[in-house]
Amino acid sequence: MKVFDPHIHMISRTTDDYQNMQEQGIYAVCEPAFWLGQPRTSVGSFEDYFLSLVGWERFRASQFGIHHFCTIGLNPKEANNKRLAVEVMELLPRYLEKESVIGVGEIGFDDLTMMEEKIFMEQISLAMEFELPILIHTPHRDKKEGTSRTISIVKESGIRPEMVLVDHNTEETIRSVLEGGYYAGHSIYPNTKMSPQRMADIVKCYGTERIVINSAADWGVSSPLMVPRTIEVMRENLISDEDIEQIVWKNPIGFFSQSGRLDFTLLSERPKIDQSQLHCGNSILRGQEPYRAKGDELL
Repeated sequence: MKVFDPHIHMISRTTDDYQNMQEQGIYAVCEPAFWLGQPRTSVGSFEDYFLSLVGWERFRASQFGIHHFCTIGLNPKEANNKRLAVEVMELLPRYLEKESVIGVGEIGFDDLTMMEEKIFMEQISLAMEFELPILIHTPHRDKKEGTSRTISIVKESGIRPEMVLVDHNTEETIRSVLEGGYYAGHSIYPNTKMSPQRMADIVKCYGTERIVINSAADWGVSSPLMVPRTIEVMRENLISDEDIEQIVWKNPIGFFSQSGRLDFTLLSERPKIDQSQLHCGNSILRGQEPYRAKGDELL
């Protein structure tokens, strides 16, 4: 089964991860702009990071037969540094025009501060200006309150509900997200947050409309293979392959295709793998013999 992982932080993963993902049926990923793991100190560090998302990381994924897209935005965890936030907001329009940028994100709340709210609203406005969907981070603390406040701001903004993916849902938030007409994302982790079994239970309860799942796979304890693992568990729970395909392939592509920058036909075939290629003069090989692909297999 083909998989589109709509939220995965590949900058924190290894080339082995890409190889394993390819073997597990992952054809495409979307990498949302994320925090560094420690506070950034200058706008230049944001610019270099954004450049890596539309450049090196896109190239690195292609070397393993995976389409790489991204969303660009100021993560709420970094929105509270007022000086940097202002500078990053001035930088964003330059990157929202890039062909591999299929949305604005991650945006939303972390600590539910007024500064986070201000930057959140400004980025929704940018998304509407560029006609891009938005990927929303809901806080890990005060999840229910944070999601409720998020939905209130989204409604007030006037952005169309179908252009909104509210992520990191749990059993206590999904109903309000779906009733609002938004896409509902779920981050599956090995030990915390949403588990594969809980996700299967949610699907059995709520169905597949506007439901998506992702691995997130960030700097912490996580796995880039949680979507394939959840597919296994959904099958064990007698959820049909048709319904699973809707969740892991059709729904995320349907959502991000609203950017006008991807389509089903493109993603149904893997990028041509030729590891003899270079990006800015650099290779992933470090002196090893390059792989070339025959069909979907690495040789």
